[in-house]
Amino acid sequence: MKNSGFFFLVIITFLTACGRQDKKNETENNLAVDIPLKLEVIAEGLHAPVAAAFSPQGLLLVCEQTGQIRVIENNKLIEQAFLNLENKLVKMSGAYDERGLLGIALHPDYENNKKFYVYYSAPSNEKGLDHQSVIAEYKVSTDPRIADAASERIVLRIQQPESNHNGGDLKFGPDGYLYIGVGDGGGAGDRHGEIGNGQDMNTLLGKILRIDVNTDQNYVVPNDNPFVGKAAKPEIWAYGLRNPWRISFDKNTGQLFVADVGQNKFEEVNIVEKGGNYGWRIMEAGHCFDPEENCKTEGLILPISEYEHEEGISITGGFVYRGKELGKLADKYIFADWTGPMFYLEKKGESWMRGTVSLEAKPSGDLKILSFAQDNGGELYVLTNQEVGPKNTKGAIYKLINP
Repeated sequence: MKNSGFFFLVIITFLTACGRQDKKNETENNLAVDIPLKLEVIAEGLHAPVAAAFSPQGLLLVCEQTGQIRVIENNKLIEQAFLNLENKLVKMSGAYDERGLLGIALHPDYENNKKFYVYYSAPSNEKGLDHQSVIAEYKVSTDPRIADAASERIVLRIQQPESNHNGGDLKFGPDGYLYIGVGDGGGAGDRHGEIGNGQDMNTLLGKILRIDVNTDQNYVVPNDNPFVGKAAKPEIWAYGLRNPWRISFDKNTGQLFVADVGQNKFEEVNIVEKGGNYGWRIMEAGHCFDPEENCKTEGLILPISEYEHEEGISITGGFVYRGKELGKLADKYIFADWTGPMFYLEKKGESWMRGTVSLEAKPSGDLKILSFAQDNGGELYVLTNQEVGPKNTKGAIYKLINP
């Protein structure tokens, strides 16, 4: 649900299904070990669940791409929405769309201040642009299952030239600041401007942002952000991203993992550091893109892992497993491809080795993996849909369990 367009996805899916075999990337470190797991149904009947967060009380708050945040309590989907943002969204397509309600993050002091943050696609107020990405703060009402719809405070607006590559994930870091993954503004090849938005330091597009929302203002830029006082947007924490689809912090190490959706050939996972340049559009994963030969790679940070489009076409980032129920996943970064395959990365010396996760009790049909969620104990959940478009009700949430 995150690549350059519906027709591109259909074509690539067709080629993959027909057995297209490209030359295997000889530099990729793969593990032969497969980890078998099982999917346990938590909730069904959702509209394209693309993000979720657990409250301190254990309520699972799920963002439906079409605009509602739903509550799952004790594995039961509550009928009344936690928050309905449908009337704030840009008009969406039911067949395929990358816009919508895309992200949610609970404030680290949520239990006391009741604040949470969402990322959604609203109509643009500027001529010639497709929409605007809005990061907004809300508060919970006296009922923990219902938000206060009147409490909205706009934190940040980002104008988007096209409908795709929105990113949209939000996570609070160990430092208490809000990190935001923003795509390059859409279209194929990042053709906006002379160098593309990913490398343009005067736009927030194609970046990881870091802001302080603990203020009466919209937000404050932390003084130690890497580009404060330089010829760049001071909100930028890292740059050179195409479409960061799901970001997460390791609960133990604090490392920021970012899955970045590729263009035509490669999908990648990065560990993002302060001030880092992750290459797009100069590079697609670890390969020259613009120019295709002899690109200048000095100063660029290569991904810790990548895979070619014979294995999948649109990466979905996950989490480093820090739970107790699945010992075989300990210390491993779990992620997937939108088309269904699931993987893990395991640190071996200075390299990250990649292996596969096979899923038992996987539902029949064309399962799309949209996102992951992590509960308060570190257990992992998979957010899925059985259709390409967001407006069907074939979305579901599963917990990863032992077979």
